[in-house]
Amino acid sequence: MNTLLDRVLVVDNDRDVADLLTEILRLHDIPACAAYGGAEALVAAQMLRPATMLLNLWMPNIDGFAVAAALARTSSPPYLVAMSAVDDHATRVRAREAGFGAHIRKPLSIETIVQAVKRPHC
Repeated sequence: MNTLLDRVLVVDNDRDVADLLTEILRLHDIPACAAYGGAEALVAAQMLRPATMLLNLWMPNIDGFAVAAALARTSSPPYLVAMSAVDDHATRVRAREAGFGAHIRKPLSIETIVQAVKRPHC
């Protein structure tokens, strides 16, 4: 049974992407909420305390790396899954060093999304 502690926070500055990913997760019985940028993600993470965040790396203003850095300073940061169309070695290394546990490439398959957010709970 899912609890609030299983909640996934989906963060993307593209509202359609965030909403679609949130709905996909919900259809797979994974409680999910959306945030539409880095600043909103930080507020939502503090309020919701998600277990996992599916986080776009390249957002304007506050990018995913800055969000990860801010969350790393909290008492119990969520498991972070990076989403990005950029999938080069340097980006993967930077994401890992920033605290991301997984990195998935856009465009995203439904199976990849579900596996990425379920991985820390298995």
